[in-house]
Amino acid sequence: MVTFAPSFAWAQDPNQEPPAAQEEPGGEVEEIVVTGSRIPRKNLTSVSPVTTLGQEEIELTGTTRIEDLVNQLPQAFANQGGSISNDATGTATVDLRNLGPTRTLVLVDGRRLPGGTPGGTSAEDIAPDLNQIPAQLVKRIEVVTGGASAVYGSDAVAGVVNFIMNDSFEGLQLDAQYDWYQHNNDNGIQGLLRDSDVPVPGDRSDGATTNLTGIMGIRSNDGRGSMQLYAGYRNVEAITQANRDFSSCALGTNDAGTAFTCAGSATSVPGFFQPVDAATSLPVGDPLTIDSATGNTFRPFDFDTDLFNFQPLNFFQRPDTRYTFGGFGSYTVNDQAEVYAQLMFMDDHTQAQVAPSGLFISQFAVPCDNPLLSADQVAAMCTATGVVDTDPLAPGNQGLAQVQIGRRNVEGGGRLDDLRHTSYRGVVGVRGDLNPDWNYDIYAQYGSVVFAENFRNDFSLSRSRRALDVVADPITGAPVCRSVLDGSDPACVPYNIFQTGGVTQAALDYLQVPGFQEGSTTQQVINASISGDLTALGVKFPWATGGVQVAFGTEYRYEAMDLKTDAAFTSGDLTGQGGPVIGVSGSFDVYDLFFEATVPIMEEQPWAQELSLDLGYRWSNYSTGINTDTYKIGPNWAPTQDFRLRASYQRAVRAPNVRELFATQAVGLFDMNSDPCAGATPTFTLAQCVNTGVTAAQYGLIADNPAGQFNALFGGTSNLGPESSDTWSAGIVFTPSFLPGLNGSIDWFDIDVDGVIGFVAPDLALRQCGLTGDAFFCDRINRGAGGSLWVDPNGFVSAVNENLGSIKTSGVDVNVNYRFDLDTIWEGGPGDVTINFVGTWLDKFEVEPVPGLGTYDCAGLYGPTCGAPLPEWRNKLWIVWNTPWNVDASLSWRYIGEVTLDGLDNNPLLNDPNAPTVDRKLDSQNYIDIAGSWDVEDNFTLRFGVNNLFDQDPPISSSVGVGSGNGNTFPQVYDALGRHFFIGLTANF
Repeated sequence: MVTFAPSFAWAQDPNQEPPAAQEEPGGEVEEIVVTGSRIPRKNLTSVSPVTTLGQEEIELTGTTRIEDLVNQLPQAFANQGGSISNDATGTATVDLRNLGPTRTLVLVDGRRLPGGTPGGTSAEDIAPDLNQIPAQLVKRIEVVTGGASAVYGSDAVAGVVNFIMNDSFEGLQLDAQYDWYQHNNDNGIQGLLRDSDVPVPGDRSDGATTNLTGIMGIRSNDGRGSMQLYAGYRNVEAITQANRDFSSCALGTNDAGTAFTCAGSATSVPGFFQPVDAATSLPVGDPLTIDSATGNTFRPFDFDTDLFNFQPLNFFQRPDTRYTFGGFGSYTVNDQAEVYAQLMFMDDHTQAQVAPSGLFISQFAVPCDNPLLSADQVAAMCTATGVVDTDPLAPGNQGLAQVQIGRRNVEGGGRLDDLRHTSYRGVVGVRGDLNPDWNYDIYAQYGSVVFAENFRNDFSLSRSRRALDVVADPITGAPVCRSVLDGSDPACVPYNIFQTGGVTQAALDYLQVPGFQEGSTTQQVINASISGDLTALGVKFPWATGGVQVAFGTEYRYEAMDLKTDAAFTSGDLTGQGGPVIGVSGSFDVYDLFFEATVPIMEEQPWAQELSLDLGYRWSNYSTGINTDTYKIGPNWAPTQDFRLRASYQRAVRAPNVRELFATQAVGLFDMNSDPCAGATPTFTLAQCVNTGVTAAQYGLIADNPAGQFNALFGGTSNLGPESSDTWSAGIVFTPSFLPGLNGSIDWFDIDVDGVIGFVAPDLALRQCGLTGDAFFCDRINRGAGGSLWVDPNGFVSAVNENLGSIKTSGVDVNVNYRFDLDTIWEGGPGDVTINFVGTWLDKFEVEPVPGLGTYDCAGLYGPTCGAPLPEWRNKLWIVWNTPWNVDASLSWRYIGEVTLDGLDNNPLLNDPNAPTVDRKLDSQNYIDIAGSWDVEDNFTLRFGVNNLFDQDPPISSSVGVGSGNGNTFPQVYDALGRHFFIGLTANF
């Protein structure tokens, strides 16, 4: 019978006897390598906390997405995944300690996983994609929190996630799983939906996932060779935000910020029209829209009722199809050499969908003699703005009205972003024993991820300008593009947005332009290492039974990225992109030398069952011109068999990656509640707004963006230096002999990262410029037309990469595991029970965005500056009952502490006077999961379960932004889609 026993605690507990250290024939104990060290050990002793997730945990959670499982750990935080649509990269990443996915090193069998995607715009997008890893092939996951660069090199700042694959399987295994979501739509927000004429969805069962996996393992008759082959298929069905009541409308707030409203975007239907004075370029009168009663006249635009609800079409769960196959093999040539190889292939195709594209409130020239205009419209756009001082309908009038237009392309449907990643990873190596005390491992690895993106249903800005420049055909009198008459664009079709129902399919075919980009990431690694025991050479302390153990070696690594974008992306002509998407190409290589030692000082002595010291050092030389030194030291003292004290100090580094170094600078979007210099009554004074580039004439006339998105210039810098971090940890591990089966650990951690590669947050730069006038901040602000930071790409805040401030985080990890036979509680008790508890208290998460500016602490906060929720306490309790009746059952409790909005914090670097109080707190969340397994026959096991048993709604807010926020909540943090049912069957032959 399969036994489901959580293995978190024993991996953190070096004293408990784990299955990995078993006695071999002849009385010797097998040595194993624990993640975080290259030195083989006879137990799981580790000075750094190591959390292990076994294959049983993966099966009992019912997840087919590895990132969902890892993100349940209190040490892990949300990032890219299948529930992100806006700003989706199509990848899945892991982020330890909330330090960013590029500061978490991902390994497969102790070797690096190649970069995730060359697409996207953020430096974090190149982080390894967990979609490359088939869940069914994972034997266990080992998570080391804290720096590990001395052992593995760059990127291991927050820690290491090592996926250990099942490369010893024999036989044939077929596995099938089907899972889906069920949600009762009964959120209290339904009254608001009805008041806002937003459709209220009924109860839903949707988002089904089908997962099929086959594994075959064979071994040669002489036992010297083995091979494992696998193939997998996964298909995920989409869920749109219209199918959940709490995400059916884009949440905003009333003017006081005390209550939710259904908000949206002024880029709307039937449209937003703001006439502009021909002489001053300032808005004239109030914004207008098409009056539905007439179909071709204007009425005032109502910001309460006319905003476009961009939520319903957005995906809450992206559709996804993934194929995986590969194999592992080894052959023992002789006692000194075992040849091994790995091959992993993945093809993943997903689609992100967001609201329709269109004209995102840009300024356009509209001829006053456009035959599509009514007299009322000509009067509003031309006469009132001083363009025409005679009869506005007189033939031949060539006056051009300047109008800010926002018009949503609902006729063409949502923007569809097709994302495909195809990854290849191959390893070939040889390892063996040089003699009883020394062994070696030499391998070469090649990894590549090929990327293709096809962005559809977006609008061409240049074509839109021509399609609005419409005049009467001098022969037929029919509306025609001026560019057709002069021959500059014979294909142009008039875009009639001035009349209800005026948009034609021909116009859409002309205006909708796809964007395409393709690229790849490449990684090459050559590694050679030797490890050995110096006991036979007499290198040992007299109070120790064993001698010093060492490992040393060298590594070469090459990293490259190449991304090519088509003309539509590169030119910035696509209106729905917020600016140009420009290709990037670059590479670097690095040579490493490394050394590691474990020094037993005392063993089996009074008050020192074990006293040892772990040491490590790595020197790295980069082709970009930087050298780094990383090192570690860690004492480990077990006074008795019952408890152990451990501590460590580690210097880690993260060298800038290819995107950070070479990404072409381009304009993108950032989230901010409002521009403090926008609106009729700006938050900032005139003097403060002048600091940010606003003129006195513009003050009080700058339009704010109802969607809360503004422009920033993002991009790379070639002269970046490495980040460095100092990680301190100290803890106690206990295995009390008076209570067999109980073990646990309590570990304090403190991580200080300096020289953080990033950019000055655009909202911070804007705020500090206004308040202080400091040129360091003000030089970054470039106001566009009319003082705007969002109407056109010429208005932006510069946010290119730099080595800036620091991040300091600290807290305590708690891990307790207790396993006991029920027979010890009452006679004849059936089976045994395992109770596991893992929790993390976050003491601080201090960010110094700019040296000398001051710090802010995001512990217990969320919002535009701090990002996704950072609760001060998270935990998971897991109880598993292994019965004697071929049925096992589990129950788990997941807890996520409450968080408050960062803009309401008193820290001046966080405080936002416009922060809505209705978003003040996201309440703590409790989730109950149940699961079970049944050995139907000797070869068949049925598993089933429900996660989020009570269909807990996620907390909602109007301040979630894009990125990890989606659907008015944080689906990478909370269970956003409802109950998750799963049922699976495994057949072994």
